[in-house]
Amino acid sequence: MCGGGMAFGVRRGRRQVLRVLAALAGSGLQSARAAEQGAAPVAARPKTGARMITQMIGANGWASAPGDVAMWKDMGITWGRDVVGPGQGESASSIMDVDKTSPTYISDLPPAILANNRNGIHSLLLLGFTPWWNATVPKDSKSAPKDVRAWERYVEAAVRKYSAPPYNVKYFQVWNEAAGKLSGGLPQATFWHGPDDDGKLDRPYERAMQDYVERIHIPAARIIRKYKAYVVYGGWPDQGGLDTFTQWIEYRSPTLNERMLDCVDYLDFHYLNVDDLSPIYDKYVKNGPARGIWQTEIGDRFIIDPFYLPRYFFDFAVWALERNWDDPDKYVSMVYHWDGYEPFRLTHRGPPRTYNVSGKSLVVLRKTLPGALAPLAASLKFSEDASGSALYSGSDIVVQVSASTGWRTVEINTGSTPASGQASVAFIDALTGVAAAAQDAQATWNGSTLSVRFKVPLVMNGAERKTPAHLAYLVVRSKA
Repeated sequence: MCGGGMAFGVRRGRRQVLRVLAALAGSGLQSARAAEQGAAPVAARPKTGARMITQMIGANGWASAPGDVAMWKDMGITWGRDVVGPGQGESASSIMDVDKTSPTYISDLPPAILANNRNGIHSLLLLGFTPWWNATVPKDSKSAPKDVRAWERYVEAAVRKYSAPPYNVKYFQVWNEAAGKLSGGLPQATFWHGPDDDGKLDRPYERAMQDYVERIHIPAARIIRKYKAYVVYGGWPDQGGLDTFTQWIEYRSPTLNERMLDCVDYLDFHYLNVDDLSPIYDKYVKNGPARGIWQTEIGDRFIIDPFYLPRYFFDFAVWALERNWDDPDKYVSMVYHWDGYEPFRLTHRGPPRTYNVSGKSLVVLRKTLPGALAPLAASLKFSEDASGSALYSGSDIVVQVSASTGWRTVEINTGSTPASGQASVAFIDALTGVAAAAQDAQATWNGSTLSVRFKVPLVMNGAERKTPAHLAYLVVRSKA
């Protein structure tokens, strides 16, 4: 069984597609160990309590300096993700090192995890990859290990250390974006390579699925569950196709006689739209066996569209509230990447570090949705050239609206009327947080229908998009 005893071995630069998709930016397109094996399983976090927008916002990397932590909190980021390693870098007799992180293993991991714990940030540790000396494809760290026992030693060392106090990490991701031939046309996945006749990677990796399941995923999942921690799937790439994902996740190893699906707690995808997650929820989460759906990489060049992140997370919250968001860890998405020099990252590295438009939009989102979230069981009827969705934040109705210049309206049939029969409304720019003048937004009740009239400015915050529009929040508060 995947959750049973010790695992046993089987003894024998960013993706090109995002550069293409960058050209479409603006079109709305879219990372205490139980001392005894028999100890009771841990809980992710209490299932009771309020659902907050911050619970689903994460970023790749760690916030190290106090100023960085402050900016993460301002943006509502409560999850971080990075690799642990490097393991046994030179040979099977090398000292095991799982105290480093970052893509080049130049940063110390233990203080990063402890800082996360102090600051209320949850850590996801990515387990990967293959040391050069053990690689099936010579010196290729993204290929399967020749000796699975070396992979198991690395996973065991990392999970044993970081699932225990004082780190108490409970989420471990197995590899990254392993797949076979991609729907976009590439013969092999960026992070999962197999040999071919001439040693190149320009032909399909015929054993991609079986090798990954038997040599990487199931051995790692058994170890992770032995330490009462949770298995996060290795981030299915958007170019892999969801039909192919189903073939992979339901694949039963003829050697181990287990499905990968039964060795996963949280399904994980990269760069999908929120709507793409619905069939995955229906098939694998609604009635199990998976506990939830994550996206450990979203954004990147998609964020060239300044509406991408605020739209994504608002839609994700509305979507989650309609799909039994009973556990605060059930639905998480992590921005790739939170810092850098490109203008579409959350922050500009500096010094001093400053917010880019995308980072500021998360600050606005967090401040606009400060309360417990709840679904708004009401129909929305927008006027011409306006659209959006809505939810409750505390007792406030919050509508995220995209509209063109001029006076627009939305009617919200809530089914009830507040005792006072009065409401106030604020019209807030989704990118800057600037509120419009009071006379530019009014709300009136007509029976159980709330009518909101608002003026979209002449200079729209999405004027440079392929389809120009203004993205804003209508925050409606009933008067006592």
